[in-house]
Amino acid sequence: MNTVLKTTVAVLAAIALGSASFAKDKPISISRQGLFSSGGTVTAPVPGEYDEKTNWLDATRKGTTAHVDHANVFFQIPAKEKGLPVVFLHGYGQSRMGWQTTPDGREGWSDFFLRAGHSVFLVDQPRRGAAGATASMTHDTIDTWSADSKDYKPGDQAWYTHFRIGRVAPDRYEGSQFPAGDEAQNQFFRQMTVNTGSYDEKLFGESLGAVLSDVRRMTGKKSVYVTHSQGGRVGWQTPAENVAAIIAVEPGGCPERGSDAYKKFLEAGVPMLVIFGDYIDNGPSDIQSTSFWKNVRDGANEFAENYTADGGFAEVYDLPKMGIHGNSHFLFQEMNNKEIAALVEEWIVRQAK
Repeated sequence: MNTVLKTTVAVLAAIALGSASFAKDKPISISRQGLFSSGGTVTAPVPGEYDEKTNWLDATRKGTTAHVDHANVFFQIPAKEKGLPVVFLHGYGQSRMGWQTTPDGREGWSDFFLRAGHSVFLVDQPRRGAAGATASMTHDTIDTWSADSKDYKPGDQAWYTHFRIGRVAPDRYEGSQFPAGDEAQNQFFRQMTVNTGSYDEKLFGESLGAVLSDVRRMTGKKSVYVTHSQGGRVGWQTPAENVAAIIAVEPGGCPERGSDAYKKFLEAGVPMLVIFGDYIDNGPSDIQSTSFWKNVRDGANEFAENYTADGGFAEVYDLPKMGIHGNSHFLFQEMNNKEIAALVEEWIVRQAK
């Protein structure tokens, strides 16, 4: 089957699936929900003997420890569970909130997949959001003015341009699927949250490995691992043994052929789907981000070709080439997020075991 026909069939199948499994008027029945932490470490005690009589009043904190660098997970298990659990990992500057809702208050992907019968596990990675505990404050200058600064570095406008919502906020690109209006934009910017500690892919990957292990212990199944942006890079650092499939939404790069990350997923037989939105081939040529995203997308195509040629299975959904237009980097939050989620669900049913 040629690529165009294959993608057309997939889109049509997804539309049919979306009208059933993801129907908005279909109630969500939950048998269980809750929160837990996975991974992390405990700091060594501060030198000295803990004095329980003064406790907090002892500013030296002698003898005390801290539990740090874990992931925090919110989960929901449907009353009629079917298929594999889905673990969602956010991108840089975001938290699990991005999977739970949209800037204009519609349902997020977690609701869609829950309604379709998947247990959903939504992660705040270490040093972010509800998993903010860490031993040392961030030295990353993307979040602060300098390594020793405690002042937050702003970046609303850069978020908007780099991630292809529009050239300059609040203007959106022609045909954009990003929700319109001042309030939607306000809500979008207020989803952003900084790292409390420095960015550490290896550490984050270890904690996400603990998340996936805990999910398998709870459900008895491997997980479909859905990552976004910087979360995609963490995804490649995550152990493979509890991963049934990876859905990488515009990841910040894919593993090089022959790298440790490449080999571990290939050896584990993990199928991959990488998804890209619009305004890449047709983005403004004078904006540096356009060439950046072209390189990332082209690198993903090369990765998928190599991974499949080496005996695995990977493919790239370039949405404009499939007739789906107007999506930014945040395609799971936009006006057609249900249709794209249904397209992903159709792929999961075919490929994830």
